[in-house]
Amino acid sequence: MRWYKSSVIYQIYPRSFQDSNHDGIGDLPGIISRLDYLQHLGVTAIWLSPIYASPLYDNGYDIADYCAIHPDYGTMADFQKLLAEAHRRQIKIIMDLVINHTSSEHSWFKQAISDEKSPYRDYYFIRSGKKKPNNWTSFFGGSAWTYLPNENLSYLHLFAPEQPDLNWENPQLRMEIKNILRFWLDMGVDGFRCDVINLLSKPKKLRNSRRFLVLKGAEYYINGPKIHEYLQELKRDVFNQYDMMTVGECVFITPAKALEYIEEGVDELNMVFQFDHMAVDNYFKWFLRPFKPYRLKLALAKWQDAINGRGWNSLYLENHDQPRSVSRFGNLDYYYASATMLATLVFFQQGTPFIYQGQEIGMTNAHFTSLNQYRDVETKRIYQIGRTQLKLSHKRMMHKIKYMSRDNARTPMQWDDSKHGGFSDANPWIEANPNFVTINVKDNLANEHSIFHYYQKLIALRKTYSVIIEGDFKLHYPKHRALVYYERCFQDQQLIVLCNYSTKPLSFKPLHDFSEFTVILDNDDNKGPVLQAYQARVLFRRTADDKHS
Repeated sequence: MRWYKSSVIYQIYPRSFQDSNHDGIGDLPGIISRLDYLQHLGVTAIWLSPIYASPLYDNGYDIADYCAIHPDYGTMADFQKLLAEAHRRQIKIIMDLVINHTSSEHSWFKQAISDEKSPYRDYYFIRSGKKKPNNWTSFFGGSAWTYLPNENLSYLHLFAPEQPDLNWENPQLRMEIKNILRFWLDMGVDGFRCDVINLLSKPKKLRNSRRFLVLKGAEYYINGPKIHEYLQELKRDVFNQYDMMTVGECVFITPAKALEYIEEGVDELNMVFQFDHMAVDNYFKWFLRPFKPYRLKLALAKWQDAINGRGWNSLYLENHDQPRSVSRFGNLDYYYASATMLATLVFFQQGTPFIYQGQEIGMTNAHFTSLNQYRDVETKRIYQIGRTQLKLSHKRMMHKIKYMSRDNARTPMQWDDSKHGGFSDANPWIEANPNFVTINVKDNLANEHSIFHYYQKLIALRKTYSVIIEGDFKLHYPKHRALVYYERCFQDQQLIVLCNYSTKPLSFKPLHDFSEFTVILDNDDNKGPVLQAYQARVLFRRTADDKHS
């Protein structure tokens, strides 16, 4: 079995994790200082959001130099020390790989726009004149084309104007990317999280989109014409040469399409991040709809059923782009119960769990009330588009932002109840949530019944019962609005997961004889057959055949 299947991966957003040099910005030495904490939690790998040299217009997802560390985070020597210290603790390091676009400050782009004869001109989608080559729109709102009047050029960017898209048709570009991959892998990096990886391939003819409103052009570049050719090339020339893992961020992906990337024998990627369960409370991110628990249950089950045995799933509730799960999918009136129930619901399914920093202590959404408190480029662009183009009120746009902004996940890690939550003794780059006084690592560690200790037990169980990793998946009562009841089986092991996703006590007809099972995890002292509000229970048994052996 490949190592990533038994891993538990902890995502760190370096800018907000731990400041070591008193400048209000998290850094690599700060991460090193917290490795013992992560080892105590039980995680086996760390995924770092981008730490490369960057103007930080999109907090590092606009890379100016793929082989350099941003000075805010430290030096290459700091990174090498992080690698060594993590590996000494049996913790692997996964880097964020952003190869759909670069920063507009990258030397490639600067040369591309300054010299029409430069070989770098073809590294991007650059066209002469002010007229937009097509009607494509950006993920961040507005046109996907920006005009440079001094050069009389327009260029494509599916995200911010400061993030010009790369042209993967160019073989020299692909060679450069492969050299970048080898640079980090030869240093000892254990894998990559591949940012918007299914957007790499664009058609040679950039035709107008026929889509009515959202993301014009997406039909041409999502899972584009040569995407599998490019990924197979990376796999053949680089990935297969190392003991490493890849997880791809794939936007607007279906299970059937995902299998084209991850099915056993194809293995262009080891797994993908999918977003079906991130759409259970919205039609398209900023277009919100009421959250219904059964939608989350069914979205997750759809992927479990489709991928089961054919590939490998990623399991996550939060990341740097998503709101905090206990605020979004839980219930703050049932804070501990709903946070631990959500962990149980998701992380006992088949796949590799990804825990986002602070999730293991139940960090909540940001407290912000003013647009000025937000730092995220997407948030500010969407606000302006909502106000100017959609004519939505300030109040309505602030409601959307408060619920969905990426900054909800980017407030500083809450280590203790001291100034700024122990993140820094200087003013942080983004405000700390004032609830660090009551929600922090120090209190979680001191409380035997904390969210942290529940996550710690959950992770330890994965190392004890192979059925949690390798068992198949079967959902029972799919139409029930409050009950989550699923079964995992592997060889002689059987696991039952029960969750009451509601505020009311729940009784149901068991489909198994629970007297034959042992409770291995429960977030409530109630041991009766009726599940209390947001109660989660995990049961285990060995089959009868094993008893007679």
